[in-house]
Amino acid sequence: MLDVGDAVPEVGLKDADGADFTLARYKGNPLVVYFYPKADTPGCTNEARDFSALAADFAALGVPVVGISKDKPAKLKKFAEKYGLTVTLASDEPGDMCEAFGTWVEKSLYGRKYMGIERATFLAGADGKILRVWPKVKVKGHAVEVLEAVKAL
Repeated sequence: MLDVGDAVPEVGLKDADGADFTLARYKGNPLVVYFYPKADTPGCTNEARDFSALAADFAALGVPVVGISKDKPAKLKKFAEKYGLTVTLASDEPGDMCEAFGTWVEKSLYGRKYMGIERATFLAGADGKILRVWPKVKVKGHAVEVLEAVKAL
C-alpha cells in the first residue's frame, strides 16, 4: 500500500459518465482519494453519503474528494443518483489504480480467501505526494476524521 511521501499514481480512470480522467486533474490542490469495495452496499453507501454530506466543507478548503471502486461507470452513475451523492465517483474496472495504490488485496470471509478492495483513504498534498493514509477504514466517523486532517493542513 502506498505510504506517506509516495506520489499519487497517474492511472487512467472513468468517471460516472464514462469520461476518461486521471487524478492529475487535481494537481495543485490537496486531494482525498478513498477506495471502497462495491457501490450500493451498506458500508460503501454510508461512506459515500458521509463524504457527500461534508463535500461543501471539503470544497471550501479547496480539497476535492474522489471515491474509487471497480464498479462500471453506469453503476456508479446510478449509485450517485439513487443517494444524491456529490463526491466524484471513479471506475477502476481494470483494477490498475487499486493495484497502484495497493488496495487490491487478499481478503478472507468465513475461511474463504478472495481478492478485493481494502477500504482505505489517502490524503495527498498539492504536490501530489501522500500526506496521510487510513488503511482498513471503519466507516462510522471516518469522513469527519478525514475532514479534520484536511483542516490541520
